Amino acid sequence: MEKPAEKPKVATVWLDGCSGCHMSLFDMDERLLELAEKMDVVYSPLVDTKEYPQDVDVALVEGAVGSEEDRRRLLTIRERTKTLVSLGDCAVTSNIVAYRNPHKVVDLLNEVFLENASIGSKIPKESVPALLPYAVPLHEVVGVDVFIPGCPPSADLIHEVISELLEGRMPEIRNRFG
Repeated sequence: MEKPAEKPKVATVWLDGCSGCHMSLFDMDERLLELAEKMDVVYSPLVDTKEYPQDVDVALVEGAVGSEEDRRRLLTIRERTKTLVSLGDCAVTSNIVAYRNPHKVVDLLNEVFLENASIGSKIPKESVPALLPYAVPLHEVVGVDVFIPGCPPSADLIHEVISELLEGRMPEIRNRFG
């Protein structure tokens, strides 16, 4: 008896951003069920997997790289993923996350945790990941294969890109915004 072909392994990741791109992913509604038949979601904010797996076929990464933790995670994701998708404007350009870039990290931490704290005024050392000096888009840290623009991108555009990738085709989305 022939073993059934393995479905492509797909991951979704949320770095420094608002999760709006994942909300657009859910806006695919019943089309999510159709895609689920064609892929195995092996890592996601909604999957209880603690470590990013090996041999992922497609990873959709939303958010900018704003902390040392984001940078380390993204390096692991790139190393273990065949096709990396930069999902949404924060991942593509660092968008709203980059609003902090004109300010020094120490000034931001002081304002948030000391000047505006109502209780326990101290800068946390363990619970807050070390911020990088600047928030940057994914492609400034690793190679990216597909860019999906939008804040957030439309469910239709995300569906189209995932469908194309699952069929082994590289999507053409140049000059298209959703």
